[in-house]
Amino acid sequence: MHEDFERCVRAVQSKDTRFDGWFFTAVLTTKIYCRPGCPAVPPKPENMTFYPSAAAAQAAGFRACKRCRPDASPGSPQWNERADLVARAMRLIADGVVDRDGVPGLAARLGYSTRQVERQLLAELGAGPLALARAQRAQTARLLIDTSALSMAEVAFAAGFASIRTFNDTVREVFALTPSELRARTRRTPAPVSGVLPLRLPYRAPLCPDNLFGHLAATAVPGVEEWRDGAYRRTLRLAHGHGVVSLRPEAGHIACLLSLTDWRDLSNAISRCRWLLDLDADPVAVDGLLRGDPVLAPYVDKAPGRRVPRTVDGAEFAVRAVLGQQVSTAAARTLAGRLVAAHGEPVADPDPSGGLTRLFPSPAALAELDPAVPAMPRTRVATLTGLVAALAAGDVDLDVGSDWQLARSRLAALPGIGPWTVEAVAMRALGDPDAFLPTDLGVRLAAGRLGLPATPAALTRHAAAWRPWRAYAVQYLWATGDHPINLLPGV
Repeated sequence: MHEDFERCVRAVQSKDTRFDGWFFTAVLTTKIYCRPGCPAVPPKPENMTFYPSAAAAQAAGFRACKRCRPDASPGSPQWNERADLVARAMRLIADGVVDRDGVPGLAARLGYSTRQVERQLLAELGAGPLALARAQRAQTARLLIDTSALSMAEVAFAAGFASIRTFNDTVREVFALTPSELRARTRRTPAPVSGVLPLRLPYRAPLCPDNLFGHLAATAVPGVEEWRDGAYRRTLRLAHGHGVVSLRPEAGHIACLLSLTDWRDLSNAISRCRWLLDLDADPVAVDGLLRGDPVLAPYVDKAPGRRVPRTVDGAEFAVRAVLGQQVSTAAARTLAGRLVAAHGEPVADPDPSGGLTRLFPSPAALAELDPAVPAMPRTRVATLTGLVAALAAGDVDLDVGSDWQLARSRLAALPGIGPWTVEAVAMRALGDPDAFLPTDLGVRLAAGRLGLPATPAALTRHAAAWRPWRAYAVQYLWATGDHPINLLPGV
């Protein structure tokens, strides 16, 4: 979009926050870059230039606006909508792969050479993987400076910088202030070092929290997840340790409370929380297309901004999807809870009144599962053990940077994994916005109520008009009936 000069100018002049994260406005006279929705007086069009990423603006010598905080924009929805190399790379960079494994590690995960990855990112985003990861480190550092009482040395290493000098130089270059000057400007009370870090996760309006949090609460696995005091809480398995997060819907943002055993996991944890809640979606584009179907239009108008509830761990969701085959939500929760109690690693809940006790077991831990233990039909136990073995061996890749179609084909090749499970994993774990569940009971019941085609094949043909947002159409279909995932508990 950054190449459409007139469209970008109109968005900036109207202060349209819907385009925050889509592109960045650089002001030639001040050498500052902003988000499109910056509340400051817009510059003259002849003084504007546009970049596809904050990293590209920084590389061109522009510093971040102190008023609109462009570094804190929601992510571009392109990286959730697409499955090509650039989109996969951006999802992995956001997940911290470059910080942990370097550019060679990123390239290996993508199955391309480092030169190909760098060339394609530079061509589309104006910055290579190192510059993109550096921009993310700067954002994480700013967040910690503003909201925590960590020392600057601790902030530097928690944000992923290799040295204090690099940290100081980057912060000064990006924000035109030293780290100490940034902290002096903040009006917030820093969180104690040993406590829980409070964050605000932005999103593009509108957002309908009912189905999003209702789904997560209704399917919560005991010990791993819970709905408590108006917030969804769960444990997180991260690269350097574990964490506990609390997510609460608020006006204009998601209130996030994070407790981590290692601060180096902060950006990774934030990325996974945003992915879980689908916060980088473009609800205006989604609802605009779905509203074109007169059958769906009343439901879109009634509660616009429905998101697709996802997961923080693709392998975890795949296991839970198999446990949920042909059983009720309550039964699936019970089966998952038993697995967690038997194989999940114990953790301490930072909230004394909380009920989070374990991490969901990893595929490696479940690979030792006794087939005689799960109280399930023998064929489904075989499906579960086959899936776990494939995940543990790396034969099936379900992380945020995976190839959607390759993951689908490898899942479908496993015994007992049918179309419903494949598409459920594609929707919730892989994040494919066009995943569709025509055989899902809730979808078929909704189709019957609305007069849509009843058979899966006919419904799939009708749903072609909903592409590429069929996963969101499923959320609206589920909303038409008395489905337990539609409402927040107590609502």
